[in-house]
Amino acid sequence: MNGEAWLLGPAVVLGALAIRTAVTELRRPGTAREQWAFLQSRRALFAGAAASLVAGAVGWHFLGAASAAWAVLTGLLVALIAAPRV
Repeated sequence: MNGEAWLLGPAVVLGALAIRTAVTELRRPGTAREQWAFLQSRRALFAGAAASLVAGAVGWHFLGAASAAWAVLTGLLVALIAAPRV
């Protein structure tokens, strides 16, 4: 892609996650901490790191450096899914 255009996709998704967190925090104070609590789970962080490494390695082969942002986003979303629910 041209210039930094490859960064637009991950930036939009991360922006949407931030907006979702802000809106729910405005509706119910304290929910932002609950939404991002998955970052304290070792299981979730390990799963996210593993997914990020795999996505980065595979993506590097096809996209080069552009895969880094996608790999980080993949790891974050996998960690969110893998976190134990309370």
